[in-house]
Amino acid sequence: MEYKQTLLMPKTEFPMRGNLPNKEPKMQETWDEAALYDRVQARTAKRPLFVLHDGPPYANGDLHMGHALNKILKDFIVKFKSMSGFNAPYVPGWDTHGLPIENALQKKKVDRKKLSSAEFREKCAEYALKQVDNQRTQFKQLGVRGDWDNPYVTLDKEYEAAQIKVFGEMAKKGYIYKGLKPVYWSPSSESALAEAEIEYQDKRSASIYVAFPVKDGGSLLDGDEQFLIWTTTPWTIPSNLAIALHADLNYVVVQVNDEKIIVAEALLEKVKEALEWTDFTVVKTFKGKEAEHLVAKHPLYDRDSLIILGEHVTTDGGTGLVHTAPGHGEDDFIVGKKYGLDVLCPVNDKGVFTKDAPGFEGLFYDDANKLVTEKLEEVGALKKLNFITHAYPHDWRTKKPVIYRATNQWFASIKDFRDDILAEINRVNWIPKWGETRLFNMVRDREDWCISRQRIWGVPIPVFYGEDQTPIITDETIAHVANLFKEHGSNVWFEREAKELLPEGFTSEHSPNGEFTKEMDIMDVWFDSGSSHEGVLEARHDLRRPADLYLEGSDQYRGWFNSSLSTSVAVTGRSPYESVLSHGFALDGQGRKMSKSVGNVVLPSKIMKQYGADILRLWVASVDYQADVRVSDDIIKQTAEGYRKIRNTFRFLLGNINDFDPMKDSVSEENLHEVDRYMLIKLQQLIKTVTKAYNDYDFQKVYNRIHQFCSQELSAFYLDFAKDILYIEAADDQRRRAIQTVYYETVVSLTKLITPILTHTAEEVWPYIPCQEAEYVQLTDMPEAREIAGEEALLTKWDHFLAVRDDVLKALEEARAEKVIGKSLEAKITIQAKDEKTQRVLIEIDRLDQLFIVSKVELVNDQVLQKGYDYVAVSVEKYEADKCERCWVADDEVGKVETHSTLCPRCAEIVSKHYQDIE
Repeated sequence: MEYKQTLLMPKTEFPMRGNLPNKEPKMQETWDEAALYDRVQARTAKRPLFVLHDGPPYANGDLHMGHALNKILKDFIVKFKSMSGFNAPYVPGWDTHGLPIENALQKKKVDRKKLSSAEFREKCAEYALKQVDNQRTQFKQLGVRGDWDNPYVTLDKEYEAAQIKVFGEMAKKGYIYKGLKPVYWSPSSESALAEAEIEYQDKRSASIYVAFPVKDGGSLLDGDEQFLIWTTTPWTIPSNLAIALHADLNYVVVQVNDEKIIVAEALLEKVKEALEWTDFTVVKTFKGKEAEHLVAKHPLYDRDSLIILGEHVTTDGGTGLVHTAPGHGEDDFIVGKKYGLDVLCPVNDKGVFTKDAPGFEGLFYDDANKLVTEKLEEVGALKKLNFITHAYPHDWRTKKPVIYRATNQWFASIKDFRDDILAEINRVNWIPKWGETRLFNMVRDREDWCISRQRIWGVPIPVFYGEDQTPIITDETIAHVANLFKEHGSNVWFEREAKELLPEGFTSEHSPNGEFTKEMDIMDVWFDSGSSHEGVLEARHDLRRPADLYLEGSDQYRGWFNSSLSTSVAVTGRSPYESVLSHGFALDGQGRKMSKSVGNVVLPSKIMKQYGADILRLWVASVDYQADVRVSDDIIKQTAEGYRKIRNTFRFLLGNINDFDPMKDSVSEENLHEVDRYMLIKLQQLIKTVTKAYNDYDFQKVYNRIHQFCSQELSAFYLDFAKDILYIEAADDQRRRAIQTVYYETVVSLTKLITPILTHTAEEVWPYIPCQEAEYVQLTDMPEAREIAGEEALLTKWDHFLAVRDDVLKALEEARAEKVIGKSLEAKITIQAKDEKTQRVLIEIDRLDQLFIVSKVELVNDQVLQKGYDYVAVSVEKYEADKCERCWVADDEVGKVETHSTLCPRCAEIVSKHYQDIE
């Protein structure tokens, strides 16, 4: 007889190899055909709503790891919520306006000059929608479930109309105004920028000390002194109109050779070192306020430079005298306004000097640095020239330096409702908590938001001008423009004249002749996306404002989190979100920013092609995403190893319940063996821990705990020793059915628990489980932990047993290393407990040989065993009895059964009773 034919070995068609790159696309097609998103929403329709509002990625280019990290995290949350008592819609969105799309078209040789504004905008829209389609396909390849057929897109007519309403409501409350102010200006983009569009990079700049001769020293100075300033922007010297001192600082007149130099007393030593003075004398000391309204002479022009006072002057560096150009600095502008100074800005949109900077006209501002410095040296005003490398603001799109430049712009006055914003920041739940402090500090110091851009591809600022150039913004004009945009889209603004865009018969005291013009600037794209609470949350019937959660990268504290909060509080008085969760950036394996030039870019598409989306999803779950995360080929390989452990666990469980029908074969809880109930308790603990971790957005804990459960509680213990029962005993043996009962509950629970993370794998496992409750696991709910009778006592007893078992396994491993035994079933072990608790546990538990996977166990009290461990002393020897041909256990009784002489009595009885027909 072939005894192996009598063994009930695992059987399943669930494959060992995932082959995910080939399987996943087919599964995604099936989900689409089954309208799975709609079915999930229909199933959960009457449940409490949970809204995770999607921050719109920019519609340009293929997905990078940051996109994947973000969308997968969102998918974890939405899937978990929909499986745990909520109706959790997910409406993806796209940000589709802005300069990168204009630049992309120019790279494609679209000649903007040969097209009308409306024609060029049509090209932009066409390009953006192609990018939306491309990115949508790639997001779906990640396994992200959402309303992909009905996303929100910021160029949609309805969305643009809602944005106009937000602008109008803010204007109605007096928060919108136009004014001349220095703003971040990008010569490379030829447009104003908001703070959110600035990033800092190192830049090498000239560092110069410049002397301004005293022209009118009043009764304080003799008139032969020089005010010494320091700057790293020599190109702004032609725009100088004043020198700022601090009222309460002490200033000194220092005699150096034949010159008298004025600097702050606190900075004298630093200035002395910088200018390499070997000998000097302080000839006078005075307070800054004593010098107010004195006059210096501009070193290059026949122009005064007024001595003024400012709180922004510090002794952190420089000379304590601040070169002031109101057209090129925020502090300069504010203090200049106080003193009635002009706002001189002799630099045009391209960053080139105009005729208002004699001697430098036609020069690019950065190129002028050298010439300005040379001119200062010629006239004897340059006291020192060095070069420094420092963090300098750059345009985050073009990556080129920006300048401060005074221009007429439209602003949202944040300071007018700043206290309301700060109150909402304090109310919102921030994860991590430092996000609250970060955004609070940003808003606390914020005065105005520059919302106008000198571009063409965006939503126009809906303002008309009368004949006297007074801006016209009324409820009537806003409502009319919003309706026009809703019907025709914002292109209508560029297709029609101002009068055609106004309500029929519109009149204004500012245009007695009925002539009007329109604003040609567009809105900051952050105003676009920041209006999504109105255009999406409020507009869609399946969502609501405020959303439960916003989840984006940590750069969005200055971006979308900020602009959404500002517009929402301005319009509704409330934050658009109840909670904000942020994640870090994806870096390479060495912690460096990914860069094409460095060659360290890891692409989601490559990982999916080689490993599959579920490996990428598992990587997201395995990292501490709230900080910056690393990804590399080696890291993904490690993740794939973790995946294999989980997949093999599923395969083993499925293989061992292939003949199990839960409707008729299940064993009641009270008839389970203690170890089976113990494993059920461990399963309930896993469910509790994982459920809490999901609710806490702690996906790393979800992954670690499930992986640990698969590798330790299951593979290293329960699945291991249970083979001797599942394979050896008869099919309907109650001990076997008891273990299968636990296996069944375990595989069902584990499949549901991993669904938000390993979506494809969970759906692959699901059809192999007998008696599924739904066609797709995504149409089920998370398991709920239940109470198991005698839980506390069982945990105490069996947790201790596992600790003892660790001692035994160490002893077996040592014996194997010493060649005493080969496989553990060759062993006989003698155990002596070190304490009463251990002795009691070992006596109370039967079949220790089976649990330790050895052939014989002997418990002793009075022997002295050499090998001592934490809880027991163990002696391991090779058991010299014959090995059973069927179960491989060494047994003194092998050969003593007449009909089956190579079997142990247990196997002989099973074969005789159940397999007599097998020859």
